[in-house]
Amino acid sequence: MSKRRLGVSIYPNQSQLENDKEYLKIAHDLGFSRIFMSMLEITGSTESVINKYKSIIHFAKELNYETILDVAPIIFDKLNINYDNLQFFKDLGVDGIRLDSAFDGTKEAMLTFNPQELIIEINMSNDVAYLNNILSHEANIPYLYGCHNFYPQLGTGLSESFFEKCSRRFRNNNIHTAAFISSSIGSIGPWNINDGLPTLEYDRQLPIVTQAKHLFATGLIDDVIIGNAYASKEELLELSKLDKYQTTFSITTTANVSSLERQIIFNNQHFRRGDINKQTIRSTEVRKKYSQRSNISHDNKEQFVRGDIVVGNDKFGKYKNELQIVLEPHYDDRKNKVGSISDDEIFLLNYIHPWSKFKFVEV
Repeated sequence: MSKRRLGVSIYPNQSQLENDKEYLKIAHDLGFSRIFMSMLEITGSTESVINKYKSIIHFAKELNYETILDVAPIIFDKLNINYDNLQFFKDLGVDGIRLDSAFDGTKEAMLTFNPQELIIEINMSNDVAYLNNILSHEANIPYLYGCHNFYPQLGTGLSESFFEKCSRRFRNNNIHTAAFISSSIGSIGPWNINDGLPTLEYDRQLPIVTQAKHLFATGLIDDVIIGNAYASKEELLELSKLDKYQTTFSITTTANVSSLERQIIFNNQHFRRGDINKQTIRSTEVRKKYSQRSNISHDNKEQFVRGDIVVGNDKFGKYKNELQIVLEPHYDDRKNKVGSISDDEIFLLNYIHPWSKFKFVEV
């Protein structure tokens, strides 16, 4: 499995070169390392378009971005490019091409052996035996990537269950994967409809960091790419701080949370016990670490609800100072409510499995 990365998208045929360069520089300085670049249509003279693409791609290469160019058969026809010779794209400076249309499996497998050593990226957003067919023709797997579609039209993004079925085909075969999240302000995309450009419909209205947390939490995606341009500096900065390998829940703490409880919450690596239950997610190592520390009772007279964070108080015997995240509502005055997960991140609890690691950050 590859290291996880963050990426951005640019649309040279819809934007200004200097604006693209400024955006890529900002993102690069914040740790972004992949570019999705669209070349699904060409307007204007071929020469001017090629020069513009070459300029921004070479600039990206100087910043050590990996650039994948999204191409369609009409582009091959218009530029008189043969699928058996990808030198045109090598000369542009890209690291790979994304095939917007599918072939018969034999063609894709053969393309992964292109002498230019370009990555061949295929569409992940279908639950058919397309990938299996390519692999059955002995594809060159290190040069085969998968990338989901994005969906500009409100209501047309993938459902979570369908996304998971599609993605597992690629994960189970150790294929590098990517999917899209959406900036709340980005207005540039490939088409004149832009209700955001996420892969998952559920993500469309969520904060951009929560979208990224969602995709990474599935364990199915290596590269999370902002689909629309341009994300704000604030969005890029927030994403750059994200832990790509474990879920970090955004929480608010209660007014009476003690300094000890704050230490338990924020100064420890938490993980869910392997022998799981339906009522809570238990982080038990902290109770051993703080077993000698007293914890007085507070904030435990009302029912705890899903997403609440609780810590065992002095009434809880050996379980004193154990941290739990509530999954099912219950009462227990041996636990203190110390905080709550942000409403738009409570769904991420579905991805905390036995032994899953997690942390908290205060908002």
